[in-house]
Amino acid sequence: MLLLTIKIVLAHLLGDFVLQTDQMVREIKDKGIRSRFLFIHVLIHLMLLLLVTGFERTFILGVWMLAISHLIIDVFTKTYLTQKISGIKVLLIDQGLHGLSIAGFIYYYTPYTVDWSLLIGKNALVLYSALVLLIYVSPIVIKKIIEQFSFTVPNNGLDNAGKYIGILERLFIFLFVVFQRWEGIGFLLAAKSIFRFGDLKANKEIKLTEYILIGTLLSFGLGIGIALLYRFIVAL
Repeated sequence: MLLLTIKIVLAHLLGDFVLQTDQMVREIKDKGIRSRFLFIHVLIHLMLLLLVTGFERTFILGVWMLAISHLIIDVFTKTYLTQKISGIKVLLIDQGLHGLSIAGFIYYYTPYTVDWSLLIGKNALVLYSALVLLIYVSPIVIKKIIEQFSFTVPNNGLDNAGKYIGILERLFIFLFVVFQRWEGIGFLLAAKSIFRFGDLKANKEIKLTEYILIGTLLSFGLGIGIALLYRFIVAL
């Protein structure tokens, strides 16, 4: 099962990310089902699937069904959803649906069982709770604390960049603590200091420097605290 899964996933990655050009993506988005590149893209997937399965008769039907499902999914995501929601959401939904179709293909040829306890067991629920705290709760807590200083942040950067930087750094910190790689936190703090505080010092923005420093320490503190709490609960 593992070898077949690797082959099919490799074919998908090559077809969707290596052999699909920007021009193909743009025309599929603009013309939808009328785009010749949509069918060329699916044909490329079909050929890749046939190659990785060695043109074996056993897999012919499944390969064709997988190619047809790829066409249906792409029509839905790249021609319909792309007009409704942001690009990153389209990508996640698109790849998620392709992942389900691949899982169905693998199951048809090598039936497997899913251990649902891994997805809804205690450890999984604790992990989900930690991610909610890191991604959604922490930004609100940090914002409420910083609001006490009544400082207006200059709006000369990317929209919501600070929020997403904070989320990413807390996720990295969480991984470093969970896997006991504390040196990674030091590297992350040093890297952020170089990029953030170097420019601020040069411009002598003392209040903004203090504002960012407070936010950074709060973010790091919450990331470490949530990670330690996660390790503690999982160990019970």
